[in-house]
Amino acid sequence: MTFSLKDEDHTLGNALRYMIMKNPEVDYCGYSIPHPSEAKMNIRVQTTDRTSAIEVMDKGLQDLIDLCTVVVDAFKAEVSNGDFEYDEDAVWP
Repeated sequence: MTFSLKDEDHTLGNALRYMIMKNPEVDYCGYSIPHPSEAKMNIRVQTTDRTSAIEVMDKGLQDLIDLCTVVVDAFKAEVSNGDFEYDEDAVWP
């Protein structure tokens, strides 16, 4: 099954493909951006007979959300502890 996601690009495509491929019920997952000027990403998911592509996509998205939550929580904890260094010479746009 192929899903088309509007206004998405390689940022979500590669991360979601990675999360979905970790699922042992997935035979294949790949994504493509049809054209750089088109704000659309296609992601193809092929699964075993034991699950559906919709269930796998849902799990992949939830797993990615969970991972991002862990990263945000760890970042906030480090910032609140003051456990970081600030480089005043760093270039900031």
